[in-house]
Amino acid sequence: MSDTAGRVVVITGAGKGLGRAFAHHLAERGARLVINNRWTDRTTPSSADLVVADIRAAGGTAVANHDEAQHPESGQRMIAQAIECFGRIDAVIANAGVPEAMPFRKHSQASFREIFDINFFGALNLVHAAWPLMTAQSYGRVILNASSAGLHSNAGMAAYSSSKAALIGLGRALALEGEKRNVLVNMLAPYAATTMTAPGLGKDEASHLAPELAAPLVSWLASPACDVTGQSFVVGMGKIASARCVESPVWRLESDVAASVRATLDLSESRTFPNAVAAFNGFMRETPRVLP
Repeated sequence: MSDTAGRVVVITGAGKGLGRAFAHHLAERGARLVINNRWTDRTTPSSADLVVADIRAAGGTAVANHDEAQHPESGQRMIAQAIECFGRIDAVIANAGVPEAMPFRKHSQASFREIFDINFFGALNLVHAAWPLMTAQSYGRVILNASSAGLHSNAGMAAYSSSKAALIGLGRALALEGEKRNVLVNMLAPYAATTMTAPGLGKDEASHLAPELAAPLVSWLASPACDVTGQSFVVGMGKIASARCVESPVWRLESDVAASVRATLDLSESRTFPNAVAAFNGFMRETPRVLP
């Protein structure tokens, strides 16, 4: 048991893969869970129900939810279910998402929006519903499952990369708002072998990328022990790294524009900023370097 014992956590997309691993790890440490996963095929058992059954069989506490995360009312229903069943909400883990592998030229605006509706607005629906309760009680933990594609992008993944980058931007902004009320917000860029990632992994890679290896970080981020906010963590294989947006030193924009551009691409002296205002002030005040 840990300090997540008795804490109430809602996890979307928790019927399989990473979400399932997060749920089991938290349940083993005494958390009470709302396990969400959409149930599109009503002729087969619900994956959320199966995870709940496994947790209960092991002595844990969980209830299932079958809302589709992209529906605007889904977050309100999940939070209401947590309050009805357990009387409180302590943490939300926005994990539901869909993959993409399509050249931008083949996307319609409707298909692009569909990726956003699930990957970004699905998370927004949950966090927006939980936020007033968390800020009112001066406690909450929010974990957004982003992606290295949101950090670095990838060819053929314009919609997916954009939706995950938007999650990182949302998380950074909410972290700044929530910190004074002890509502901490962090993002994940997990590497794990799941149904979504399996087609792009070799057998040897997959064998080292069990979703369970990312779960300890999530349990800590969802706990009162967590004392960081606004961070993006790359996690997998029992390893962890943090990722931040950086800027180069400021250079004078010379008549030789190309040379000025190339100078900025050297990030050996890069720096980070806590927010956009600090970045602006730093840029305004810094004396620009001059090309040799």
